Amino acid sequence: MRGPRTTAPAPVRATGGAAWGETRRAGTARARSRDEIGWVKAHGGAGVTSLVELLGGVDVGARWPEPARGEPHRVVLVGRTSARGLRSVSQALGALHDGKAPEGLDLLAVVLVADAPGRLPLGLLRRIRVLRSVARVHRVPWIPAWRTGGRPRSVPRQLATVARLVGGGSHGEGAAP
Repeated sequence: MRGPRTTAPAPVRATGGAAWGETRRAGTARARSRDEIGWVKAHGGAGVTSLVELLGGVDVGARWPEPARGEPHRVVLVGRTSARGLRSVSQALGALHDGKAPEGLDLLAVVLVADAPGRLPLGLLRRIRVLRSVARVHRVPWIPAWRTGGRPRSVPRQLATVARLVGGGSHGEGAAP
């Protein structure tokens, strides 16, 4: 006698966005300079808008920019430190590794923005260790001001490191990178 048949679940895609490696696009994210930094979000709510406001650059959305169309070729991939966020970062890095991204991209780093204050569980730290084996990873701590739409009064050391990496200045009151 055989047990019940089971089938693997069909792949699920988030509605309203292209999967990593697909070319669906809303428009071109024009940079003032091709050398400007392109911030790529691995998922919604990754923190790209806050990073762009503070450090400059171009928010290119949840897709790889196309340097041949005048978009930035130097990119930073951003995700949250939640399980979902780290999974999305892994998928984006996989697409880049598998050649599903436009040619000519230079991944400067992965920036992981804290999804909550406090320490991360061991399982998430292990996932970050795996990410570090394939890309330069910078972690940004929880910034309470971002939760309420404000700007940080001072820039955490980790964020100052990211600012130096991308050549951006911080614009927060009293902040010094």
